[in-house]
Amino acid sequence: MADQLSVPPVLSGNFAFFFDLDGTLADIKPHPDQVFIPPAVLSRLHQLAQANDGAVALISGRSMKELDSLSHPYQFPLAGVHGAERRDINGKTHIVTLPESLVKQIELELIAALDGLEGTELEAKGMAFALHYRQAMHHEEAIFALAKSLEEKYSELALQPGKCVVELKPRGINKGAALEAFMQEAPFAGKKPVFLGDDLTDEAGFKIINRLDGVSIKVGIGATQAQYRLESVASVHQWLEDMLDQQKQEMALTNRRDGYESLSRSI
Repeated sequence: MADQLSVPPVLSGNFAFFFDLDGTLADIKPHPDQVFIPPAVLSRLHQLAQANDGAVALISGRSMKELDSLSHPYQFPLAGVHGAERRDINGKTHIVTLPESLVKQIELELIAALDGLEGTELEAKGMAFALHYRQAMHHEEAIFALAKSLEEKYSELALQPGKCVVELKPRGINKGAALEAFMQEAPFAGKKPVFLGDDLTDEAGFKIINRLDGVSIKVGIGATQAQYRLESVASVHQWLEDMLDQQKQEMALTNRRDGYESLSRSI
């Protein structure tokens, strides 16, 4: 879509909400371990879930273990590692795996290859690998070439570029597929889906959201398939707050109307 996208409306109704984490709910930091979701934002997510039958999920390239840690003390439905890990509203997990021997072989190859690329970092996720180069932007071309060579060597893998990272993950796994899986389950089924994300990894999700006649929201600059845009993480936080304020106002009006009708019947 064109870069000139409007700000999303403050939504009210029968919606299911899906959020990316890094660059969407939390500011990107020099190192992934420095990332956090502000407590006030976590509280708003919890309130949003309560107001929408629990239909709020996090969908990220991070592992579910990391997502749980970052969203503590709350526990949301999750899709980690771009959907290779998924936990539904009832706590049931769905995990896509690769053979252990293959994972170990790929990890050893990556360790050896990255040893000569100072400043890069390998994040092994069990069934996927993230090659970070935020601290070594001059190695971007070499990182892409390495990832591409392994994608060609191992048919089980697919390359996924991101912001200062290239990931190798099981083929067929993406955030769009994770969204589709959630939308077939309670409490998401039957609701209009909303997805916020900032990265190339989120475009597969936007594609599915658009197909389902949902609301797709790109955070930050860049070409996208999303319908709307919020300029920053801070804008996401404000949008969340505005949405909750509107829902509270509507609930108060409903309660007053119900109370008036009850009083009228009694009279």
